[in-house]
Amino acid sequence: MSDSVAAAEAETARPRTRANKQAEHRDRIKRTLTACFMGILTGGLAFYLSGTPDPVSGLQANAFVGLLLLAAGIAFQKHVFMLLKIDYMDLTSKDWFYQGFMTFALWFMTWTLLLTTTVL
Repeated sequence: MSDSVAAAEAETARPRTRANKQAEHRDRIKRTLTACFMGILTGGLAFYLSGTPDPVSGLQANAFVGLLLLAAGIAFQKHVFMLLKIDYMDLTSKDWFYQGFMTFALWFMTWTLLLTTTVL
């Protein structure tokens, strides 16, 4: 067993301090807020860039633009993490799925609310 492997095992076995837990919690909050803001931003852009909604059906002429903006918003989060100095290399596929789902959920809600022309 090499020294680097032994050091890595010792690091994972060491209990986390309160400061480490708080730093991890702050990073999780930043990641969640990033996903939420990206979803709201892409939902608003999807509404304004997809054309005027048809009053009868509620559909927009270029609705595919909204899906492209959603995909761009999910992919762009990696660069936002770099700006926020969040280590995105430690994120697992589960974390990226969460980021994508939160972005999708806020994108969908924002776009749907903006497309709603009447309230019951």
